[in-house]
Amino acid sequence: MPRESLGEFEQLVLLAILHLAAAGVDDVYGVPIVDEIEQRTARSVSRVAVYIALRRLEQKGLVNTWMGDPVAERGGKSRLCVKVTRSGVKALRESRRTVEQMWRGLDPRLEKNR
Repeated sequence: MPRESLGEFEQLVLLAILHLAAAGVDDVYGVPIVDEIEQRTARSVSRVAVYIALRRLEQKGLVNTWMGDPVAERGGKSRLCVKVTRSGVKALRESRRTVEQMWRGLDPRLEKNR
């Protein structure tokens, strides 16, 4: 069975979830993920794109999702919370390793072409 690679945006979403969790955020959900990606990459991110990516990542078994408790300031609506699975961390590491292998040896050559 061929290994399915992660797209750039999927990587950004997974990394944002991990950064938020490392910062002590208990229930990571869409809005903080959007904010984290925008803050770290200085690019605009659609909330819808994040939820589409989360659905794909869940189908791949790279994240688990659950409905959080209703929140008073949102009119009692629950949030779709998310956590990266062990498989998700493994996929991120493999993706990073692949990109680093592709970059290996290019930096000096690219510097010459400036």
